[in-house]
Amino acid sequence: MDTITDRGSEVFEIDTLMGGHRGITAGYLIRGDRPCLVETGTALSAPTVVASLAELGVGPTDLATIVVTHIHLDHAGGVGDIAAAFPQAQVVVHERGARHLVDPEKLVRSAHRVFGPVMEKLFGDLRPTEADRVVTLGDVGTVDLGGGRRLDAFHAPGHASHHVGLVDSQTGDLYCGDAAGVYIPETADVRPATPPPDFDLDLALASMRRMREIAPSRLLFSHYGPVADVDEVLERSEGVLIRWVELVREARALEMDLDHAVAMVKEREPLTIPAGTDEEAVAKWEVLSSTAANVAGISRWLDQSEGPGSTSGDAAQVSR
Repeated sequence: MDTITDRGSEVFEIDTLMGGHRGITAGYLIRGDRPCLVETGTALSAPTVVASLAELGVGPTDLATIVVTHIHLDHAGGVGDIAAAFPQAQVVVHERGARHLVDPEKLVRSAHRVFGPVMEKLFGDLRPTEADRVVTLGDVGTVDLGGGRRLDAFHAPGHASHHVGLVDSQTGDLYCGDAAGVYIPETADVRPATPPPDFDLDLALASMRRMREIAPSRLLFSHYGPVADVDEVLERSEGVLIRWVELVREARALEMDLDHAVAMVKEREPLTIPAGTDEEAVAKWEVLSSTAANVAGISRWLDQSEGPGSTSGDAAQVSR
């Protein structure tokens, strides 16, 4: 299938075709003695992922493990559907997110409230997973891939409190989810991933420092694809993140509302758009890294870390 890209060492990137677009969210199959899927994509993407796994020789009784870096619906929304299609697979998630996979009602209700009609176009509803199939990770953990190969997990908060990074013991690949932001392969841009309610600048920077210390061979972004220039990309991601926080801090000091703050950030930190790029591709990049959501998440963190008295006006204005 044209959704599959061989990334070497029995690692296959699967384009989940989120919202019908290419290059938004990737899942990764590690094919071996105990086949493992890292990231499911959305519920609406589940048929694409199941078909891609079948093309790669992974049938209903073959998948051993489904691992998600965190429970946001673009990464884990398809867990219930994929688990149903592969009834022998365990589902691995950080302990802070496990209850939402077992009983997703609250998460799904909140997502409908936030996304409105876009929910049905991009995500779909997360189905519950049986509790006895869910395996939780703490601040560290391992996932057995068979044949002496494993994923070493570590807690990587900042984007979300339930976020983990996963390092392949054989290849040195680091599945980084959203902990290092969003990578746009068409332009090599790195964008922040700072939506409410969990964004925390200090934790995000600490997680990226941890990634540097691990010294992976590649970063495998869920959005989107592999990057070999690990130090350079992490350095740029840290710098972009800090700049965005400073821009939102400036907008708050000027008592801007959300719309004006978003407009300012877009003007100061524009996407690099290649000549001839169509409107659909531009819209896809905005889905990948929503400026409004990022600004709102940063402002919420500033409220919590610096308080309303940190600006000359109402510090909550930008997050409305």
